[in-house]
Amino acid sequence: MALQPYAIKGQLEAGLDEAGRGCLAGPVTAAAVILPEDFYHPLLNDSKQLTEKEREILRPVIEKEAVAFAVTHVAPEKIDEINILQASIYAMHICVSALKTKPEFLLVDGNRFNPYLGIPHSCIIKGDGKYASIAAASVLAKTARDGYMKHLDGQFQGYGWESNKGYPTEAHKKAIQLQGITKHHRKSFALGL
Repeated sequence: MALQPYAIKGQLEAGLDEAGRGCLAGPVTAAAVILPEDFYHPLLNDSKQLTEKEREILRPVIEKEAVAFAVTHVAPEKIDEINILQASIYAMHICVSALKTKPEFLLVDGNRFNPYLGIPHSCIIKGDGKYASIAAASVLAKTARDGYMKHLDGQFQGYGWESNKGYPTEAHKKAIQLQGITKHHRKSFALGL
């Protein structure tokens, strides 16, 4: 199914999405993107449906052509303090604040969001496969977070973050049991210790 370019024509809409909610380590990363109504790229889709190479091709195109975009990381300490759902929403709020153009409407991937800055919003389950702006946000969030985890992998070796990006793979869980946890692990998550 083709992505919809907007929910309502002529409305300045920002798509919001996050990456890393299910991880044991690293930040949760959100992005907000306002695309021009006529934006089109044949590769654009839900980031989970794309290869790493395709996401890396799309990222600079989205950043160059977007009306506005913002990406932010929320650290494990904050996730542990307020829980992963609230940290994801908090990250999205930071992104909305950082947009250089204020949107008139927010298209939010998922089913939960807290109203912000009085901007109307709609939660859309699997929205990253329905709306171009949410798909673009999913690409920016995923590429930013993956890059961050690859950087951390160089400092905290043995956990496989270069490949697993902090997700609960068998190798990651085994590394936690052997090496213990780092400051980048989410202590409120079941880490298998």
